[in-house]
Amino acid sequence: MAAAASPAACARASVSGPRAGARLAVRTAALPADGRGDGASSYKEFGLYSLKKRIEDAVVRVETTASSALEVEEAQRIKQEEVLRKRNLWDNPAKSHETLSALADAIRVVDHLKDLRFKAEEAKLISQLSEMDAINGELFKQAYKSSVDASDYLDRYEMYKLLKGPYDKEGACIIVTAVSDGVASEVWATKVFGMYTSWARKQGCKVGLIEKVSSKSGHVQSAAMEIESEYMFGILSGEKGMHRMTYSSLENSDTYQALSAIVDVIPLFLDRPVNLYLDDNDIEIAPTPSEYKKRDSRNCAAVRALHKPSGVSAQSSGERSYFANKLKATSRLKGKLLIIARELGVSDMTMIKKQAIEDKCKCETRRYTFGPQKLVHDLNTGIQLSDLDLVLEGDIEPFIRGRIISRQ
Repeated sequence: MAAAASPAACARASVSGPRAGARLAVRTAALPADGRGDGASSYKEFGLYSLKKRIEDAVVRVETTASSALEVEEAQRIKQEEVLRKRNLWDNPAKSHETLSALADAIRVVDHLKDLRFKAEEAKLISQLSEMDAINGELFKQAYKSSVDASDYLDRYEMYKLLKGPYDKEGACIIVTAVSDGVASEVWATKVFGMYTSWARKQGCKVGLIEKVSSKSGHVQSAAMEIESEYMFGILSGEKGMHRMTYSSLENSDTYQALSAIVDVIPLFLDRPVNLYLDDNDIEIAPTPSEYKKRDSRNCAAVRALHKPSGVSAQSSGERSYFANKLKATSRLKGKLLIIARELGVSDMTMIKKQAIEDKCKCETRRYTFGPQKLVHDLNTGIQLSDLDLVLEGDIEPFIRGRIISRQ
C-alpha cells in the first residue's frame, strides 16, 4: 500500500516546467567544471543506456496514464466536496464519516498523482540532459529509481481500482493453520506463515498483532497476523484455501508425500465496527473465565468464539486479557461469517451449511512441489513459477495480481 503523501511531497507536486528545470540547473552546476561528470563512459560502464530506455518508457506511461487518472480523481474529489457542502454532518454521523473518508482518499490519490507527474518531468529532463553529458551517473540513476517508483505506484493504483467488493478496502487478518498434528505439518504451516510476513514487510504494510498458538510438541499449530493497511483484504482474499506441499519420499524418489496448511483471510475493519448482529444464544465462548485461569501458560490467552448453527469459529490469543481476546475472537467470527454468507449467497447466518464451509476449506489454492524440479502452481490463476525459494520468501505478487484480474 502506498504511504500517504507528506506535505513536502504535496508541495512538490505543484512544481513543474521552468521551476523543475531551474532546480536541475542548480544540481548540474555542482558537477565538475568540465560539465561532464561521469559522462558517457560511466553510462557504458554501468549499462545506463538501457536504463535510459526504461526511464523513457516509464515517463510515457506516467504522461498517459497518470494524466487521465488525475482527471478522474479530481472529479471524484470535487464530487465529495459538493456532497459535504450540502449535508449537515450531524444528521447522519455514520454517513458523514463515510463521505469524509472518501474525500480524504480522493485528496490523497490526487496528491500522489500530481507528485508522480512532477517526478516524471524531472526524470525526463535528466534523461534529455544526459545526451549532452551534462548529468553525472548518480543523478541519472536517481532518475531511474524515480521512474521505477512511479511505475510501481501506477501498478498499485490500477490494481486497487479493480478492488470493488464491499470489504475489499478493509485491512486483513491472515490465519495459517496446520491441517494435521505432527512436527512436519506444523513446520510447513510456519513456513507458509513466514511467506506472508515476508510479503507484508516487503510491501511496507502496517503490521499489527501477530499471534501464535503452539501444539503439545511446542511447534506452531496456528498463527495469525493483522495487517492494518487499506485494501489488504481485497489483495489477500485470493490466498484463502489449502496450501499443499508435495515432496519425494526418502525411500522412493518416485513417490510423493504431501503436507497441507489452511490459509484463512478475514476482513479487519479499520475504522468501523463489524456490522452484524448475532444472537448471544448462537455463540459459544471457550474457555470460560474460570477455565481460562487454569490454562497452560503457552496458550492461556487463547479464546475461541463458535457460531453454533454454522460451526464457524474464530479465536484470539494475542491480547493481554480474557475479555479483550473474547472481543477480538467475536469480531473475527463476525467478519468470517460476513464473507462466508456473501460467498454462499445467503442472508441469514443460521442458514449457512457446515458441509458447504468444509468443502470450501478443502479447495486447494496453491501447490508447492519440492524435488529435483521445484515448482509453485497456483490453481486459481494457473500461474506456475519455478523459483520456489523466492516464493516462500514472500514473492507472491504474480499470484495476487493474477487473482485480482481474474475476478473482473
